[in-house]
Amino acid sequence: MSLFIKKPLAQLMAQSDDSTKGLKRTLGAANLVALGVGAIIGAGLFVRTAWAASEAAGPAVTISFVVAAIGCAFAGLCYAEFASMIPIAGSAYTYAYATLGEFLAWVIGWALILEYALASATVSIAWSEYLNNLLGGAIPYQLCHSPLETSVDGIQGIINLPAVGILVILTLLLIKGTQESAFVNAIIVFLKVAIVLIFIFVGWKFINPSNHVPFMIPEGTPGHEAFRQHGFGGILGGAAIVFFAFIGFDAVSTAAQEAKNPKRDMPIGILGSLFFCTILYILFSYVLTGVAPWQDFAVAGKEASVAYAIQHYMPGYDWLATLVSIAILAGFSSVILVMLMGQSRVFYSMSVDGLMPKLFSELHPKFRTPYKSNMLLFVFVGLFAAFVPGSMAGDLTSFGTLFAFVLVCAGVWVMRVKNPEAVRPFATPMVPLVPILGMLVCSTLIFSLDPNTQLVALGWMLFGLVIYFVYGKAHSNLRKNSGA
Repeated sequence: MSLFIKKPLAQLMAQSDDSTKGLKRTLGAANLVALGVGAIIGAGLFVRTAWAASEAAGPAVTISFVVAAIGCAFAGLCYAEFASMIPIAGSAYTYAYATLGEFLAWVIGWALILEYALASATVSIAWSEYLNNLLGGAIPYQLCHSPLETSVDGIQGIINLPAVGILVILTLLLIKGTQESAFVNAIIVFLKVAIVLIFIFVGWKFINPSNHVPFMIPEGTPGHEAFRQHGFGGILGGAAIVFFAFIGFDAVSTAAQEAKNPKRDMPIGILGSLFFCTILYILFSYVLTGVAPWQDFAVAGKEASVAYAIQHYMPGYDWLATLVSIAILAGFSSVILVMLMGQSRVFYSMSVDGLMPKLFSELHPKFRTPYKSNMLLFVFVGLFAAFVPGSMAGDLTSFGTLFAFVLVCAGVWVMRVKNPEAVRPFATPMVPLVPILGMLVCSTLIFSLDPNTQLVALGWMLFGLVIYFVYGKAHSNLRKNSGA
C-alpha cells in the first residue's frame, strides 16, 4: 500500500467526539491564549533577541521579528483552519495524516519531537543559568553545568541539577492535570508580561538614537562577512534565529483535544497569542537595541541581555534587573511546561495511531493525562539537560518548527482541493495564496539557518525514517484496519 495512505477525516472526527476515552476537555479560549503566550514569551524574547542582533541583524532585529511574524501569520491562519476542523491532539502531525498521508505525517511528527524536546531541554538549561545568576553564583559550577563544559578557572561540570529539577516539577504538574497546569501557566504569563511592559515603558526614555544608526549591519563589518550576517541578508538570518521565539502558538494546537469548544476557541488561542506577542516583540527589540548598542551583545550580556542593558545603561533601575531575572525564570518555566505538554500530546497521537509504542497513549486512571509519556519524555529531555550544553539546540528547534509550518500550509491547500465540502468553522482566507506565501517564507528561513544546524537536522530526520520503516509502518493501525 502507498506510503501516503491517509487517515479518513470522518475517523478523526469520531475520535474527537469520543469524550469518554480520550483526553479531558477542560480548556477555554482564555486558557489557550495564555498557553500560547506562555510558550512564546520566554527564551526567544529574553535570549534570542540579543543573539540575533549581535550575530546577524543589528538594530534591524526589529524587522527580523516582523519577517518571522509574517511567516507565522500565514502558518497561523492555516493552523487555525485545521485546529477548528480537526480538534485532535497532535497538532501538525494529525493534520498531515489527514491530508498528506502517513509517511509525511511521520516526518512532521518526528520534526515536532525535535522541536519540543530540544526546546524543553534548552530552556531548562537557560533556566539553570539564570537561577544561578539570581543567587549570585551560589550553586557550584560542577552541579549546574554538563561534563562537556569547563569554566575559565578549569573547573569541569558534572551534572546540571537545577535544569533536571525544574523538569521534574513541571512533569509532575503535567501528570496531575491539564487544567492545573493551565492555571499555573496563566499566573506566570501575567507576571512576565507585566515585567516586559515595565521594561518597554521605562527603557523607552533611555533609548540612544545613535544605537539605531546604521539600522542594518553594514557590509564589510568584521565578523559579518556572510550574506546572512549583514544588510537585508542579516535581517533574514536574524529572522531565522528569532523564529525560535514564535514556537508557542503552534503548541496551542497540540491541546485541541482538551479544548472545551475547539471549533471556536482554537483559532482564538492560536491567532490571539500570535498577534499579542508579535506586538510585544517589536516594541521590546526596538527598546533593547536602543538602550544598549548591538555590538555589546557580541562580547557580553548575550545570555542575560535585558539585565545587562539595565545595569549598564539605565542608572537607578538595578531593582528592575532583579525583577527581570525573576520574570525570566518564570517565563522559562511556562515555556518548558507548554513544550513538555506539546511533546507528550504528539507522542500520544502517534501512539494511538500505532506508529509509536502503546505506552505513550496510556492515560492515568484518575487524571486522564498521558502520564507514561510524560515520564519517559522527562527521562529523554532530562538526560539532555543534565549532560549536554544547550548551545545549538535553539536553531534545531527553529528547524523543526519551520518544517512543520511548511507542511501545514501545504496540507490546507491539499485539503481544499481534495475535500472542498468539509465543514470549516474557521477558513483560511485567500487560499492558495496564503498557504503558498507561508511555504515560501518558512522555506526561506530554513535555508537562512546555519549550515551546521541544517546538517544535524538532516541527520535527525534520516534517523526518524529508519524508525518509521523498522517499526511505525509495520504497526500502523490504519494499515492493519485496511488490510495492508
